[in-house]
Amino acid sequence: MNILLISPEVFPFAKTGGLADVAGALPEALAKKGHKVSVALPYYQLVKKNGFKPVLFKKNISLRINNREELFNLLLLKHNGVDIYFIEKNEYYDREFLYGTPQGDYQDNAFRFAFYAKAILASIKDIGKQDIYHCNDWQSGLIPLYIKTHYKGDPMFNNVKVLFTIHNMAYQGLFVKDVVPYLDISWDLFTPFGVEFWDKLSFMKAGIIFSDAISTVSKGYSKEILSSEFGCGLDGLLKSREKDLYGITNGVDYSLWNPAIDKFIARKYDERDLSGKAECKKDLAKAFKIKYNARRPLIAMITRLAEQKGIDLVVNIMKDILKEADFVILGFGDEKYNNIFKGLAKKYKGRVGVSVKFDNALSHKIEAGADMFLMPSRYEPCGLNQMYSLKYATVPVVRAVGGLDDTIQNFNAATKKGNGFKFKDATNGALSGAIKDAVTVFKNKKLWGGLLKNCVACGYSWESSAEQYLKLYKNL
Repeated sequence: MNILLISPEVFPFAKTGGLADVAGALPEALAKKGHKVSVALPYYQLVKKNGFKPVLFKKNISLRINNREELFNLLLLKHNGVDIYFIEKNEYYDREFLYGTPQGDYQDNAFRFAFYAKAILASIKDIGKQDIYHCNDWQSGLIPLYIKTHYKGDPMFNNVKVLFTIHNMAYQGLFVKDVVPYLDISWDLFTPFGVEFWDKLSFMKAGIIFSDAISTVSKGYSKEILSSEFGCGLDGLLKSREKDLYGITNGVDYSLWNPAIDKFIARKYDERDLSGKAECKKDLAKAFKIKYNARRPLIAMITRLAEQKGIDLVVNIMKDILKEADFVILGFGDEKYNNIFKGLAKKYKGRVGVSVKFDNALSHKIEAGADMFLMPSRYEPCGLNQMYSLKYATVPVVRAVGGLDDTIQNFNAATKKGNGFKFKDATNGALSGAIKDAVTVFKNKKLWGGLLKNCVACGYSWESSAEQYLKLYKNL
C-alpha cells in the first residue's frame, strides 16, 4: 500500500506533544512491514533549528487560496525508510512556534493550515498516487473535505481512502466564518450538518464528516468521546458515525525509550537488573538542583502546563506531596502555570525542581531517575509517558481516564498484581490519596520491588499498533 500520513508535527523534526511521537514512530513501523510510507508536515523554523536539511524536491508549486495564486516549495528528506515531505512557505511557517506564542494562537492559523492541506494535495502528482490518506487532528481536517469536493473525479484520487485520527477532541480548529470563502469552502457546507459549529468553521468537524473512518488513540477514549463529558460538543456527530469509529492504542518506540540503550541517562539498566536506576536518580536530582535522598520518593511530571493535565490539582496539593516526597516537572504551557511553578521552585528550593521548556534529553533523565510519574489528567486520549515510565521502572500514578485507564492497572498489595496507581475523581483529595498509596508501597521495599517487576513486564510496541492500523486501512 502507498500510505501518506499527514501530521502538523513529527518527531524528531518538530514537536510540541505526543502527536509528534506517534507521527514519527507509526510510519516507520508501517514501512518495516513493506509498505511505501510518506509523511507531510510544514517546514517550520524548528525543523531548521533541530539541524535537519531536506533537499528541494519541487520548486514553485502553485495553488489558489485567499482569492489569489500562491507558490510553495516541496522539500524531501529520507529518514529511516520513510519519505518525509516538507511544505516550505516562509510566510506561514518560518516562525518561532508551531501554532502560537505563549500569549495565544497565531491569528492566521486558518490560512496556515488550509494552505498546508491544499499544498499537500497539490503535490500529489509529484509525490505519487496514494491509497491511504491518514490525517491527524484538526490541522489536517480540511484534507478529507478537499478530497471529497475539489478532487472528486480526479484520477489521482480515484479509490483513495481517508482515515482521520483524533488525538485530542478539545482542540478543534475553530475559526470565524468570514474565512470560509477564502479557504475555498462552499457556503453550502457551512451548516449544522456540515462544517459549522456554533457559527464558526470547525476543521475538526470537516475531518470527522468527510473521512471514510475515524480513529482515536485508545479504546477507552473512543468510547469516552461519545459522551457529552468528553465529546466537546461533537458527541452527537460522533454517535452518528459510531460504526466508523475505532480505538487503537498508541505504541512506544522502544528504539528511543529503553533504559538498556538510552544515550541520555547516567547509567543504563534493564528489566533483569534495575540497579542503575539509583545512579539515574542522583543524576536527575543534580540536573534539577534538588537534594538527593534515596529514602524519599522522587515524583516527576513531563507535561503541557494546562488544566487539562490536572496541573491545578498538583499546585493545590504541593504541600502534601512534599511531606513525603520531592518533586520535579518539565513542561511549558499557560503563562499562569509557567510562573506558578517557577515560584514553587524558589519557595521550595532543593525540594522542587522546575524546567519550563521542552527538553528531550531531560525527559529521558526524568523517566530513568524518577520513582513515580504523575499524570492527573482531566482527560487523556492515550498518553505516552505512562508507557515510557513502565519500561523505565518508574511507577505511574494516573487518573483513570482514556488511555491511562486502558494501560495502567491499580496495584493491589494483597494480590501483588497491577502496574501503578489510579484515582477516579479530578479532586485534590483523590490525587493526594493515590500519591499516599504509592508512597506507602514505596516504603515497603519488597512490595515496591514486586511492583517494579510488574511495570517492566508490560509491553506496548508499535509493531502491534501498526498491525491494527493496517487491518483498518484494508477494511476502509
